[in-house]
Amino acid sequence: MSEAPALQKTSGAEAAPYRMLHTMLRVLDLEKSLDFYVNKMGMKLLRRKDYPSGEFTLAFVGYGDESEQAVIELTHNWGQKEPYTIGSGYGHIAIGVPDIYGLCEKLQAAGVKIPRPPGPMKHGGSVIAFVEDPDGYKVELIERKPE
Repeated sequence: MSEAPALQKTSGAEAAPYRMLHTMLRVLDLEKSLDFYVNKMGMKLLRRKDYPSGEFTLAFVGYGDESEQAVIELTHNWGQKEPYTIGSGYGHIAIGVPDIYGLCEKLQAAGVKIPRPPGPMKHGGSVIAFVEDPDGYKVELIERKPE
């Protein structure tokens, strides 16, 4: 049995041959998910397309152009009536924010669930919080002060 070749390592001066494109989340109610990611989390709807022959819609959201950074792909399967089971292997999406306390106040006022309020990590380090999107996916907020 042969081993797969190792990925080519590059130095910082060389262009990396790979880059993260997107993370896909299956969502039950696309409009609620778009409201959360666009209106509450401040992302932009970058593109959206219906696929009638496959009975699904894809919506891509993010903070900038897909050519520059990774985004989130929201997949809505039209016939899905029951919430998806989020597997035990899934972790979370992480988003850097400049004012975690102010953002969490706004999110809480808008009805967003905040299972872990903002505060320092238990063992020191970053100030973090966890919020939930309408499907129960965890989104970690990490405070990043502008330099």
